[in-house]
Amino acid sequence: MNNADTAIPKSIEEATLEEMDRVIDINIRGVFVATQSGAETHAGRRSHHHDRLVRGRASPGARACALLGHEGAVKMFTQALAREIGSRGITVNNVQPGPIETDLNPATGDWAVPQKAATALNRYGQVDEIAAMVAFVAGPEASYITGANLTVDGGMNA
Repeated sequence: MNNADTAIPKSIEEATLEEMDRVIDINIRGVFVATQSGAETHAGRRSHHHDRLVRGRASPGARACALLGHEGAVKMFTQALAREIGSRGITVNNVQPGPIETDLNPATGDWAVPQKAATALNRYGQVDEIAAMVAFVAGPEASYITGANLTVDGGMNA
């Protein structure tokens, strides 16, 4: 599993190119490098076990500028990789949380009120709620789920 993620908590006018480069390096290149390492571990063998590649992201509560399509890139990467390595019995899925209470994104932080208001449940998610989805997708019950982008966001995208 790889789950590094960052954002630029600024408007498009305030964000710098260096900050955008950092977002791309962590949110797109980081996914590629970590996933490539995991796939190399399983190269050349067909698995009858539960080989899973799961990508989850942190939830920094970014503005649209901060994301600038990286989530779309990761979604398409997930789908393409699922097709590429599925014949080896490896599933590839992307878990996409909404606002989750973490040290970097506390429920009492500056972004808390608008993030909670953007969800249908009007609350932050908890780490164990995301862990439950990851555990399911990584387990034997999900052996026919691959190339999926699974949203666990309290209804933020509803």
